Amino acid sequence: MNSRSQTETLLPVTLGSGRVPYARGIRAGGWIFASGVMAADFERGFALDVAGAGDLRGEPRAYREAARMYARAHEVLHAAGADFSNVVRTDQYYPDWRAVPFLHQARREYCGSYIAPSTSILEPALLLPEAGMQMDVIAIDPRRSPPAKALVPDGLDLPSTSSFIPVVTVGDFVFVAGFLAAWKPGDLGGIAPEAQVPAGHLWKGNRIQLEADYIIRNKLVPALKGAGSSLSNVVKAQVYLADINDVPAFNQIWRKHFGERPPAVTFVPTLNPGFAIADARCEINLIALRDGGTTRGESITPGGVTPACTGMPVAVRAGDLLLFSGMIAADRDGLVPGARVDPRQPYFGSGIEAQMSFMLDAAEKTCEAAGTSLRNVVRIQQFHTDLNEFYPACKVWQQRLPGQSLPFSAVQVPGPLLMLGCTVQLDLWVYAPTA
Repeated sequence: MNSRSQTETLLPVTLGSGRVPYARGIRAGGWIFASGVMAADFERGFALDVAGAGDLRGEPRAYREAARMYARAHEVLHAAGADFSNVVRTDQYYPDWRAVPFLHQARREYCGSYIAPSTSILEPALLLPEAGMQMDVIAIDPRRSPPAKALVPDGLDLPSTSSFIPVVTVGDFVFVAGFLAAWKPGDLGGIAPEAQVPAGHLWKGNRIQLEADYIIRNKLVPALKGAGSSLSNVVKAQVYLADINDVPAFNQIWRKHFGERPPAVTFVPTLNPGFAIADARCEINLIALRDGGTTRGESITPGGVTPACTGMPVAVRAGDLLLFSGMIAADRDGLVPGARVDPRQPYFGSGIEAQMSFMLDAAEKTCEAAGTSLRNVVRIQQFHTDLNEFYPACKVWQQRLPGQSLPFSAVQVPGPLLMLGCTVQLDLWVYAPTA
């Protein structure tokens, strides 16, 4: 594989007084990515005119922040010859739920009647301490890609205020918004009764399993069917959990529905409450391929690379995208030895560099097995239990890919992760062009 990147960096800047080379956008083939979008001025951090400390005379701060964030995203799309009508997915993270309605307001103003599939999650902190929201955007290049088609499958309950399209197709690709186990028009019935243990009962089902099964059967299956797809052609999922300890029980239901061909999966812990419905425990979004299309998914698990979660592939190649499961620095024996800090000598070592090196080694092997290179990374989501580790993690990236601006998005999440001692999880997308 040629070591040079086959991607194009859009609007590169350096953050942190020139210490972190950041790609505000990436174009690869027919895809456009804008990661880690915030209301930033790229020199001093959070935009001072948006912060407006102590001044309550103008628009609500959260609205001004959302509008600036969308303006920043538009700059990236415009640089690639696209606009919000070409967006196929967004992911938003907030430390405070009170900001969400103002994001919805700004989103409608910028996007009009077409709002792409969306997932909004509550997390403890963002890279800029003053920021109240962060967004990641996936779009298509209208000059190089088939057009995006918006779908609203029959019988699919949708949130009443979010206004997003639940399903969008692009050629053989299907993008499905994040769904909760909610019911009734507008999701106004809260969590469906069949997704809950009956009131007053202790053991008539397990709450996470009931929610997971309901989401799959009543939300994801109908959404996929409306797009001409099915569970057998799902290639990537993000599963957000209010309690990461629910993963083993969740996986029993997941395996029941997906059998021997699971997609790439990333499990992300959230605040509790962490979702639009306060007592929800789980939200899932998907990427799939059309059943009748020519693009097929291929599981990639190279020898010597241990999946973060038993039974899951390390990655799935789908057309010209290599979609990774969440990666942590753990092997079959737990946290890798090099990342373990001696509690008796805590100031003579740092686990984050060893964790990142281990994960990037695994990512490079997986890219090679898929016929691509880590230099073609187009989307980097880093879920840290401590954002103080972000800069040391960036230095490891810079050692691996010197001189390359990277599409970072970093969010602090509650610990623990899937393995005790791991403090960062990577969710990577890599461009994998066909010959």
